[in-house]
Amino acid sequence: MRHIFLLGLLAFPAAAFADPPVRKPVVLTDEAKAIHMEALVADGHNDLPWQMREKGSLSFSSLDISRDQKKLQTDIPRLRKGNVGVQCWAAYVPVETMKQGIAVKQTLEQIDVIHRMVKTYPDTFEFATTVADIERIRKSGKIASLIGVEGGHSIDNSLGVLRMYHQLGVRYMTLTHTQTLDWADAATDKPKSNGLSKFGEDVVGEMNRLGMMVDLSHVSPDTMKHAIRISKAPVIFSHSSARALADHARNVPDDVLKLTSANGGIVMVNFYSGFVVPEAARIRKDMFNAANEIEKKYPDEAKRQEAMKEWRRAHPIPKGTIHDVIDHIEHLVKVAGIDHVGIGSDFDGIDAWPEQLDGVDSYPLITQELLNRGYKKEQILKILGGNFMRVMKGVEAAAGK
Repeated sequence: MRHIFLLGLLAFPAAAFADPPVRKPVVLTDEAKAIHMEALVADGHNDLPWQMREKGSLSFSSLDISRDQKKLQTDIPRLRKGNVGVQCWAAYVPVETMKQGIAVKQTLEQIDVIHRMVKTYPDTFEFATTVADIERIRKSGKIASLIGVEGGHSIDNSLGVLRMYHQLGVRYMTLTHTQTLDWADAATDKPKSNGLSKFGEDVVGEMNRLGMMVDLSHVSPDTMKHAIRISKAPVIFSHSSARALADHARNVPDDVLKLTSANGGIVMVNFYSGFVVPEAARIRKDMFNAANEIEKKYPDEAKRQEAMKEWRRAHPIPKGTIHDVIDHIEHLVKVAGIDHVGIGSDFDGIDAWPEQLDGVDSYPLITQELLNRGYKKEQILKILGGNFMRVMKGVEAAAGK
């Protein structure tokens, strides 16, 4: 028996029993810097507008983002260092506002924050609603600013509200957030429609007609498949990663990645450690269920937030590194194709992020690591923003029909 055991050991290389190699920090080179500065960098999701509300002020006079903001992941100096060219700002409000009857009111306030931010810093930002706007704004050296409403609860079951958001410049809407709606199932809640209801189909159809991108981050796999099947335009996942690498309900399964490719859509990789690091995804698997239970227990928002912070403290996670995020990009490229991958950081909406991806100034390191892994300049330019532009053109073309 001992000889058989030894022979069994000899059948495997010593590396099979060793710890995985530690991946070194990414070091930026002049070559990568030059490629990155040439790129149109488009980020699909940033929660800075919600941070304004969280910090108790919707005024940029009290929180001036033209200066370094150490407690945030986003400010103008770092946006410039990251060469961000297109930023989708999230107009997010919690799902419980729908139950309180104030979802539309608060969403309008968040849209107003984004409009006022653009007006407060006219040398940095300009509001964009079309691909032509983006191209013109980038030529002027400014950051093209788009609005995405995060969660269909914000329309309060009204296509009229959806149309008014479009009038105000909203160019994508995430169909759900953490909880299932009457018309669309969320990834982190029990289903009602096993996808979309008839009204949910009407929402997608109206978004297609308006030229508003259908965002499938946060929705269930059945909702993803249903929306892709009926959409007349390419869809987006504004801030999601690959479920095959990190098994969290917020991520996209491989069969949906293939459908997204056939649809012409895009998956924009989320940087949240809980969605990209496998062990972190396991630990935070029940995070949204916990949040739903906490919401039921604590009607008061301040108590609810403190309870959620306590839950996170009780469930610490490994942060991972930039390499974990690039692993997701590579998986998406492998399964969906190079034309269907982008970046959706979720900065200022996450409580844990990988090493070397701690703010909007860190994007050049993504370019560097893609270069390190053998990606060509043209491929890198697609991932950084070219694919997002192609999808937005496709959405506009579908609306024109």
